[in-house]
Amino acid sequence: MFKNEANQVRAGWLIFLAFVAMFITQQIFALPGGVLLALVDFPFQDGSFDMDINAAFARHPWIFLLTQGGGTVGGMLATVLVWKFVNKGTLPELGFRGSLKDLWFGLFLGAASIVVIFFILLATGNVKMLNTFGSPEFTVYTLSYLLLFILVGFFEEMFFRGYVMSTMQRRGNPKWLIYVISAVIFSLVHGTNPNVSVLGLVNIALVGILFAYMFDATNSLWLPIGYHITWNYFQGNVFGFAVSGTTPYGIYNVSVENGNSLMTGGAFGLEGGLLATLLIVLGFFATRLYVKMKAE
Repeated sequence: MFKNEANQVRAGWLIFLAFVAMFITQQIFALPGGVLLALVDFPFQDGSFDMDINAAFARHPWIFLLTQGGGTVGGMLATVLVWKFVNKGTLPELGFRGSLKDLWFGLFLGAASIVVIFFILLATGNVKMLNTFGSPEFTVYTLSYLLLFILVGFFEEMFFRGYVMSTMQRRGNPKWLIYVISAVIFSLVHGTNPNVSVLGLVNIALVGILFAYMFDATNSLWLPIGYHITWNYFQGNVFGFAVSGTTPYGIYNVSVENGNSLMTGGAFGLEGGLLATLLIVLGFFATRLYVKMKAE
């Protein structure tokens, strides 16, 4: 049950151990931000002791960054420690190898994908801009969420691609199973997000497979990390769409109320729409072309 035919601990147990360690460490590292929020925002909501945590964080974006960013750093640390001391692996073996050109291409591809989706939605009348291109609204969230999404991009790729896929590969699992398991776990973790939808979870699983393909095709985490960062940031903090159901704070603000939710993703954000499905699929072709060009 616990070991395979080679007397090795099965990959599933190692992934479960890493997940538990990651979760616990995240809570510990997020705790200082939570305590600070309670200190600076007490009593809550103008005298009411019924705390709306999201509203409280909205009043204190840097404390939100300290809390969420701290938890993310904790998750990264746990992933590295389990990989090093339990899996006996190194950072290059986890996926931090190869050319930084992969990172730059990933940053470009993630941003370009969201830009294409946005302009299709705008041209078809599925979104309405609430401020003009000439009147961007820069706020503290513009910087704080950039820092947060950089951390999230690193952490989620380190764990869901680097740790999960490498652990399964070391145990001799077939490639198709490695892709599917890493993507399904990635999608299920997002299942508790606000305004979650079936298509949203399907798209998150699909982009998880894309990230797995990027990792496998380049033998490096840099490409999926770059794509992940700008995919999130351009959704929420450039164009003002929800990111996997979370509240957006965009430079530009849009309304999707009169749009087709199958196209816009509705309250879950672009990841809940069919255009995201299309651009994710195109991401496979773009990655294949990029890898082929690199090899020439």
